[in-house]
Amino acid sequence: MAFLRAHSYSFLLLFFFAFAIASAQLSPSFYDKACPGAFRAIRSAVYAAVLKEHRMGASLLRLHFHDCFVNGCDGSVLLDDTPTLTGEKTAAPNNNSIRGFEVIDTIKSSLEAICPQVVSCADILAIVARDSVVALGGPTWTVQLGRRDATTASFSDANSNIPKPTSDLSTLISDFSNKGLTTTDLVALSGAHTIGQARCTTFRTRIYNETDINTSLATSLQSNCPSTGGDDKLSSLDASTPFTFDSCYFKNLVSKKGLLHSDQQLYSGGSTDSQVSGYSSNSAQFFADFKAAMINMGSISPLTGTDGEIRKNCRKTN
Repeated sequence: MAFLRAHSYSFLLLFFFAFAIASAQLSPSFYDKACPGAFRAIRSAVYAAVLKEHRMGASLLRLHFHDCFVNGCDGSVLLDDTPTLTGEKTAAPNNNSIRGFEVIDTIKSSLEAICPQVVSCADILAIVARDSVVALGGPTWTVQLGRRDATTASFSDANSNIPKPTSDLSTLISDFSNKGLTTTDLVALSGAHTIGQARCTTFRTRIYNETDINTSLATSLQSNCPSTGGDDKLSSLDASTPFTFDSCYFKNLVSKKGLLHSDQQLYSGGSTDSQVSGYSSNSAQFFADFKAAMINMGSISPLTGTDGEIRKNCRKTN
């Protein structure tokens, strides 16, 4: 009898352990019954925002990236500062840089009207990232859902965990590996720089001091980014097709036309050169790897089950 009781107890432990794992998994059908109109409402708002300002597509995609790299995909990047909370918005990689919060506010308000406190802000960011890419001509993918929202944020982790535009290849590989992402994921996700813009302060050193940059490009960029001042002046990460999600970013790297130091590091005689070359001539492969990498990134340490909460307002906890 003692053996049977022990055996039954072990079975129950295994059962509950298996249930805990299953309950923590994300699913593409998470809102099928709870909020079937969610996808349509989000897509409509994203397309309207991108039509109004093409750059917004890149900004919304970037929000998801900056969220996931700081303590996982938990919506923490959206929290405003309060007297008791210093959020992530004013951390160095985000301050005067990340944007699109008003679009998220609009989406959250519309979802609260049709299915109150059901769709998390973290999941909104994941869906918005996908819809933004599609709106600019990129690939679609099946978004895994079921994330819950953090009740806190980390200013310090935002400063230390988000990859820097000045990073060398070895540091980039390490930064992504620390989040459970492969070097293939690194290069594919960097392809998001085929859209969007960067501030002068992030590439000034490159265009004035580095030698592995196309001379004509450097001269052109210097006219808009002076050696001193003008920190917030913008230049396109992909000057060829700045508002189209394609593989031109990689063609630019092969031609030494990467805007950021971290961009050009992907094609600088290192281990990622062949992947960049492959994407530059095979956009289908880039799209396939990008989709897989976005799903991998979206799975970084999500809050699920009873962890966290579903915020009523993405800017503040309930």
